[in-house]
Amino acid sequence: MAFDDIAGEDDLTLPGISEGEILVIRSARRKRNISAYRQGGRIIVSIPARMSKADEHAIVPEMIAKIRSQESERTPSEERLIERTHELMASLAPEITARPASINWRPMRERWGSCTSVDRTIRISDRLKLAPDYALDYVLFHEAIHLEHFDHGPAFTEVLARFEDSELASAYLDGYEAAERALAEPVELKKLRTTRG
Repeated sequence: MAFDDIAGEDDLTLPGISEGEILVIRSARRKRNISAYRQGGRIIVSIPARMSKADEHAIVPEMIAKIRSQESERTPSEERLIERTHELMASLAPEITARPASINWRPMRERWGSCTSVDRTIRISDRLKLAPDYALDYVLFHEAIHLEHFDHGPAFTEVLARFEDSELASAYLDGYEAAERALAEPVELKKLRTTRG
């Protein structure tokens, strides 16, 4: 996708929005319409190049709120994550009696999930909020197994292999990460932004 003009550093920092989470693109091809979508962990907002700064600062937060609202409607609650993990463990690994005390969404960019067996807490990457059920289930099951098997040794691997869609889930997660790397901001653009300051 070619961008006519990418917004400068000032365009990326709006009230209530953390830097780097939002990318505003000013496009000469856009005449009136505005679009917003999530891509690679960011919310991309594309606006007409001639839009005033005042209009941008009014409209962009509205678009971001709309995207976040749509996402929250489709995102399983933390209570539902615990219920689903209990279901997975009961059907696939009933011999493991340890169950998570809590499961929380966390902004994680390097991992899909993590588990602390001492207090039985599981953290799931917020990148999975809109993932297919089989991918989220795979990560939940993977982390719940760590409540008993702390490493990725043979016992862990044997239990994880019971997840029927493990190859499909692994392919999804690998593909997601590959897409994030491919869509990452080019090094040249990052350098240009840091030298403008």
